[in-house]
Amino acid sequence: MFDASIRGLEPDLSLPDLVIPGRPEKAPPGQPEFVQTPSQYLRETTFDRLATKGRQLSTQYRETLKRIEIEIGVPGNVVLAIWARETDYGGYQLPLDAIRTLATQGYTGKRKEFFANEFHYALKMMQDGAPRADMRSSWGGALGLTQFLPSEFYKYGTDFDGDGRADIFHSVPDALASAAKQLAGKGWQRGERWAYEVRAPQNADCSIGVPEVNMPIGEWLKRGFVPLGGRTISAAEQALLASLLQPEGSYGPSFLTPKNYFVIKDYNFSDLYVLFVGHLSDRIAGAQSFETPWSKNAQLKTKDVESMQERLTSLGLYKDKVDGKAGMQTRAALGAYQKKNGLKVDCWPTAAVLDHMRR
Repeated sequence: MFDASIRGLEPDLSLPDLVIPGRPEKAPPGQPEFVQTPSQYLRETTFDRLATKGRQLSTQYRETLKRIEIEIGVPGNVVLAIWARETDYGGYQLPLDAIRTLATQGYTGKRKEFFANEFHYALKMMQDGAPRADMRSSWGGALGLTQFLPSEFYKYGTDFDGDGRADIFHSVPDALASAAKQLAGKGWQRGERWAYEVRAPQNADCSIGVPEVNMPIGEWLKRGFVPLGGRTISAAEQALLASLLQPEGSYGPSFLTPKNYFVIKDYNFSDLYVLFVGHLSDRIAGAQSFETPWSKNAQLKTKDVESMQERLTSLGLYKDKVDGKAGMQTRAALGAYQKKNGLKVDCWPTAAVLDHMRR
């Protein structure tokens, strides 16, 4: 089987993240989650379309989704939202040959050991019955309706339709149950929400918007954060520990994020990805749009965010990766810099603040 799988296999040198002597490094494609602003990524027209389709699928797969929630503990609207984000409910065809992609990354990629391991698991998938023609992936080797790495398939792949095999390529019950098991395996809390949209008080400190700063939701409410969307927060919910998330600093919506927020984030590290999946799951269940509109703030270029991170690192305010992504830690460090320098504290990276740092 191994010989048949690799016969005639040639490396795909067009892939990003390869290390080839004498050739400039090709960076990974800019994931929209990291290069777009919230208003660009979280488009109302997209939510309308996907929520409408999601409600139709909720009806079509009602019994399957009910079983998933009862047996695994993850609501059906959440796994539907992941399916929507990953492959547009199966409408998006993954573009690459997974075997060629994983072999190339395992041979000459930046993370050889990681991808070599995934390559071995991909071969095992075929040995266990996955057709070669189904082995299509992203450049990172993720497969199937909800984009599973091969190793994750062997942790969480589930035969939910009872046909004797876990099929994440064609069986919607199997793919959705597998995604639910993955979330459960990462710590999903049964019966709890992913996040709460709130209105922040005028004196809110955006620089504390990091996972390390958390307190019971009830304490956030005492400090002036107000639930939006007509939501009443029960005593049990008020006892949940949550962090503050302000994706645009002091502009745009604010959220209190309990454990399940970070479980989805473990599925995909981007805050905008989590907001997309979480909000779409709410929309499928009948909720309205975000109550606070997103601003039209521009996004700094990646190289400028890197410069900002490097300066914040040199000042001892930032201790995470220099990656050009203005995530939670970068925004919090920026807020600390603004406070120390008497600037307006909004935790949003702008050219003006970068110029101040350079001066």
